[in-house]
Amino acid sequence: MAANTSSQSITPQLRQWIVEQAQAGHAADVVLQSMRDAGWDEDVAIEAMETSLRDHLEQAAKAASLPPAVPVPEPDLADAPLYLDAGDRRVHVLSMQREPRVVVFGNLLSDEECEALIEEARPRMARSRTVATKTGGEEINVDRTSDGMFFQRAETPLIARIEDRIARLLRWPLENGEGLQILHYGPGTEYKPHYDYFDPGEPGTPTILRRGGQRVGTLVMYLGEPEQGGATVFPDIQLEVAPKRGNAVFFSYERPHPSTRTLHGGAPVLQGEKWIATKWLREREFA
Repeated sequence: MAANTSSQSITPQLRQWIVEQAQAGHAADVVLQSMRDAGWDEDVAIEAMETSLRDHLEQAAKAASLPPAVPVPEPDLADAPLYLDAGDRRVHVLSMQREPRVVVFGNLLSDEECEALIEEARPRMARSRTVATKTGGEEINVDRTSDGMFFQRAETPLIARIEDRIARLLRWPLENGEGLQILHYGPGTEYKPHYDYFDPGEPGTPTILRRGGQRVGTLVMYLGEPEQGGATVFPDIQLEVAPKRGNAVFFSYERPHPSTRTLHGGAPVLQGEKWIATKWLREREFA
């Protein structure tokens, strides 16, 4: 797979080689390094990997009769930046994975903003509920043992400022976001692994989708650090994200199907308390 440095074009042979590496279980960073070692320009190699794998996954999805893919929120990571401009704040890019798209951000929220969100939410906390996909309503779920509350979009100047920042960072319309949810996890509480999209096979899903379509992205922001435990876990890709105050993890899912490998959960808090703010992004305006 040697590259001609004078003219580097993405050929069908190169695309096939990339797909074969993925099918063999080789990680994206390993494949990218192999291409670099063979003389490929990094930007060309990244473009080849992204387009080849996307096309391959789309063909496999059609063959398996999966739901069609839709556009998703996506921060501008084309040039592997260390920082991103979020308008009023310079956000750090701590790590990123391309397939599936999982990005860990640093410095998304200040300590003062984290404290203010907690204090504004504290009087309204109650046992967390989840969407009831059988009815379209809400229900208490034994898999989720946190307390929580929702802010309305732009309910306070602080909420509006953070929502503007998120919209710019993720390049997704502000009006397509659900209200910010604040969650509190004490010792022993958790949220077992789950998907954030709404299962098309459930009877209540058509009712849920009327308010803005499918969820297509999730941003989890860490407001308060537990002393031990409480990581955000992604079992399918063997990833754990530590709940560091001011940091966040973002992931997107282009179709409501496990093939997106976005199964995730909140590991049990072993000591101390965890506070997070969650922002879900929809296909269309959320009303």
